[in-house]
Amino acid sequence: MKILPLALAQFIASYAATNMNVAISTIAEDLGTTITGVQTTITLFTLVMAALMVPGSKLTDIWGRRRCFVLGLTIYGTGALLAAFAPGPGLLLVGYAIGEGVGSALMIPPIYILVTALAADATARAKGFGMVSGAGGLGAAAGPLLGGLITSTLSWRASFVVQVLVVAVIIVLARNLPRTAGQRNGFDLLGAVLSGTGLFLVVLGVLRTNVNGWGVSTWLLLTAGAVVLALFAVHIRLAENPLCDPKLFRDRTSNLGLGTQLVQWLVLQGTFFVLSVHLQQEEGLTAIGTGLALLPATIGLLATSALAGRLAQRHSQRTLIRVGFLVTIAGTLQQPVGLFLVGAGIGIMLTASVNVVQSRWPDADQADVSGVSRAVSNLGSSLGTALVGSVLTGAGHPYRAALTLLVLIATVGLVLALFIRSDGEPPRG
Repeated sequence: MKILPLALAQFIASYAATNMNVAISTIAEDLGTTITGVQTTITLFTLVMAALMVPGSKLTDIWGRRRCFVLGLTIYGTGALLAAFAPGPGLLLVGYAIGEGVGSALMIPPIYILVTALAADATARAKGFGMVSGAGGLGAAAGPLLGGLITSTLSWRASFVVQVLVVAVIIVLARNLPRTAGQRNGFDLLGAVLSGTGLFLVVLGVLRTNVNGWGVSTWLLLTAGAVVLALFAVHIRLAENPLCDPKLFRDRTSNLGLGTQLVQWLVLQGTFFVLSVHLQQEEGLTAIGTGLALLPATIGLLATSALAGRLAQRHSQRTLIRVGFLVTIAGTLQQPVGLFLVGAGIGIMLTASVNVVQSRWPDADQADVSGVSRAVSNLGSSLGTALVGSVLTGAGHPYRAALTLLVLIATVGLVLALFIRSDGEPPRG
């Protein structure tokens, strides 16, 4: 039961990243903005999470795990409440992208650290990671259906009210989580600024292709982002108390696991976004109709996530990741009938990738690696929406071109998985 509030928090954060997709047209019309404007808000939500996830993990050490978790939930709930009553796109961006984004960056890193603390052994830890990762994947997959149902029966604003209510329940359940005192006094503010700015510039560069294409301004943003991230890499090598230990980026197996995480969330978020826009703009479906059309992916992800623990006992983590990518690619090639396979494939490998990364490091490094892991996953979600959005606005056959891009990216993930060695896998019971 102690893992329940952690799983619910991961569920609601992932749900928030996809539930707006089915209501894009409704929100744009209601607030007097454009599809691109709503897409920008969705992308900025996951981007804020990605940019602040590593600083959030460091604050977990400074402030204490449960305190940081509850503070993040409180900020998240406040942001959702602002979004629910937003009179225009500006306050929606403040409440959803900034409020929920900052709240998620504070509450998500403690989730994986607390799972580690609550686990009695490696097997229990793997099971806990499976529950939390499965809840995250399920939240992302269920977002379109639940969001569509709530939007069609009530309104898109009610979806944010539901998030507020769920967050309130999680805060009550969090009373049973173990208290921990802060252990570190220093905070690497410069490192936080460099990492956040670098990630922001990279995703903003991709996002701007909706307006400017792949012109000079886009490449300037991407280059600037790369330069700032390079400065961040130099800084953490020289800093006395860096934002995250540079050794986290020197382990081959961990890096490959992080790469597969980025691709998994990019493909998941990108698939839901492109299909949601296509179904609403081209097929004329309502929010609930779009959610129902995406239901096979939800079922597939739910089915395989529920089997994550059993699959981990019978097969190696690298095998599950490889099979997951193969199934996902097959499903993407067969859209829209392959949606079940897309969900099933991602469900197979989500937990396995987390296990590969988290289990490479001892307990003392769990705060840092948790922040890096979640930052990479949310960066993938941001890039998924941004890249697909750029294709939808610039390609001659946007729907087909976007799916082709997702297949190519998933293939890159499969290649990364082929290089994961067996010694990078967690112990299996």
